[in-house]
Amino acid sequence: MFLKQLSILNFKNYEEAQLDFSGKINCFLGNNGEGKTNLLDAIYYLSFCKSYFNPIDSQNIKHNEPFFVIEGYYQNKGKEEIIYCGLKRNQKKQFKRNKKNYEKLADHIGRIPLVIITPLDILLIIDGSDIRRKFVDGIISQYDRTYLSNLLAYNKALSHRNLLLKSFWINRSFEQDSLDVWDEQLIQYGNLIFEARKTFIDDFTPIFQKYYTEISKGQEKVELEYRSQLNDNDFKTLLTESLAKDRGNHYSNTGVHKDDLVFNLEGLQLRKFGSQGQQKTYLLALKLAQAELIQNISKEKVIILLDDIYDKLDGKRMNQLLGIVGSGDFGQVFITDTNLERIPTILTAEKIDYKSFKIEKGGVVNV
Repeated sequence: MFLKQLSILNFKNYEEAQLDFSGKINCFLGNNGEGKTNLLDAIYYLSFCKSYFNPIDSQNIKHNEPFFVIEGYYQNKGKEEIIYCGLKRNQKKQFKRNKKNYEKLADHIGRIPLVIITPLDILLIIDGSDIRRKFVDGIISQYDRTYLSNLLAYNKALSHRNLLLKSFWINRSFEQDSLDVWDEQLIQYGNLIFEARKTFIDDFTPIFQKYYTEISKGQEKVELEYRSQLNDNDFKTLLTESLAKDRGNHYSNTGVHKDDLVFNLEGLQLRKFGSQGQQKTYLLALKLAQAELIQNISKEKVIILLDDIYDKLDGKRMNQLLGIVGSGDFGQVFITDTNLERIPTILTAEKIDYKSFKIEKGGVVNV
């Protein structure tokens, strides 16, 4: 699966643009603020039915315009597929595959496998556990629709349980039978989520370590640690033991919604002891491992979006990265850079096919 052509209308800073792509590497080059990342986001939309950078759809419509449209023409095993996303202000978003509306947007997730790498990925290291859970959940959901259903069901049960705990506190009451209904659902779906996450980490870790070694040329040893309250405890027992605390806090204190992924480098936490270059390499290895794992399971090559990848990465590691993504092991690649010559020079030297586009004020010029 690769994107042959992208057409956009009134999307972010673009009034109108149409681009024809190489099936291998495509470079969006230009100064900051010209619209390079917005093109990546349009491509991301076509895979995930939403923006990577701004989850409020209406804010992605060009200023003072009534709608936006993103349309992608893909080549899939010799057949053309058309993916359409359109939004009018104050109306429901339309998402179509080959001119047919999806009943549920979740049915589209995973059809066009894609991984995006941006400077915002640093939040995986410095932010709270919720963003690392979303990272894991996002990967598994791309190849396991049952997991996504279990996750939605768990979060729904968790929300109802928390509302019930708050109601008990407000009304100075307590009904164990009412709580048991949601406890049973948390246990049912939570155990399935826990097992899926544990299997994922086991499969993912060696792939991640391989890419870190390739990019860094074996300079450091890295590890991933999956922390969950369910690692050493039965979920039902945990809920029973935390009931008094839950009632006091009006919130569920135990469950897979508390899971975390710990990033270690040479036995120490990356967050505290890793340099900026090491952190960047760690993040790149995570995302490349994500792409390979999805490919292994889906049997589809993954589209990779690389936004401003030179940030905090030295030349040697950059060359290693471009060699990996340009090797043909992955699917189509899209890269942004502020330097018009830097990446094309490397790709030319490595004899890697590519196509370049110069981006200026929401306009596109082939170079």
